[in-house]
Amino acid sequence: MIKTLVIGVAGRMGKTIVSCLEDTDGVVLAGGTEASGSPNIGKDVGELSGVGKNNIIIDSDLDKLIPACDAIIDFTTPESTMTTLEFAVKYNKALIIGTTGLNSDQKQTLKEKSANIRCVFAPNMSIGVNVLFKTVKDLAKTMGDAYDVEIVEAHHKFKKDAPSGTAVRLSEIAAEALGRNLDTDGIYGRKGMSSGRGAKEIGIHTVRAGDIVGEHRVMFGGMGETLEISHRAQSRDTFARGSIAAAKWVVDQPPGLYDMQDVLGLTN
Repeated sequence: MIKTLVIGVAGRMGKTIVSCLEDTDGVVLAGGTEASGSPNIGKDVGELSGVGKNNIIIDSDLDKLIPACDAIIDFTTPESTMTTLEFAVKYNKALIIGTTGLNSDQKQTLKEKSANIRCVFAPNMSIGVNVLFKTVKDLAKTMGDAYDVEIVEAHHKFKKDAPSGTAVRLSEIAAEALGRNLDTDGIYGRKGMSSGRGAKEIGIHTVRAGDIVGEHRVMFGGMGETLEISHRAQSRDTFARGSIAAAKWVVDQPPGLYDMQDVLGLTN
């Protein structure tokens, strides 16, 4: 039985992970954390998450909680996640990161420090999106420079980072497959007059509205036809269950940095 610690347990994803742990074999909730000073400190995790009282009390003391767990799941903020990483390394615990918005320096730190622990880091942990990642790679290679690539993502109005981590990864995958440089070829929205679309542009566009869980579309537009592939998440359960599957998988792996492509066996 894998004992799991959920970081940011009072957040939208934290509550969903707790709920999904309840009906998943082979894993159990070992604890939940919130930042020091949070009004949720001292509350019962089960009651807060809507699964019923379970006598697991929300705490902020990672030195107290991490030694008792096998795996840590973190869907919080880049700053909080980097702190979690330090403690995972300190206690040699498996770490699953679904946090988006990490900058290049934070990603480099993660890459370096995860060499000594088992870590899964993915901008999106749903099975469908990871199949989308692989499909976009294959399509980009096949369609080539004759087709324009445009990516549109939509999320709820409370999401802080834009574009989404999933859209960023989709653009990276397309750029890698087409031999392009996102620093010069990535176009984030358009406004005003121009001389027309650049031949190597990869467009990335963001929508924020209401309570949209997550939608991503990738279009390959040619002269005379357009191929479009999309993914829509109806519930956060898909991300939570993906992170739990990652926890169950990674505890038996050698130290290193993995992603959901590895977890799902989609890596070429």
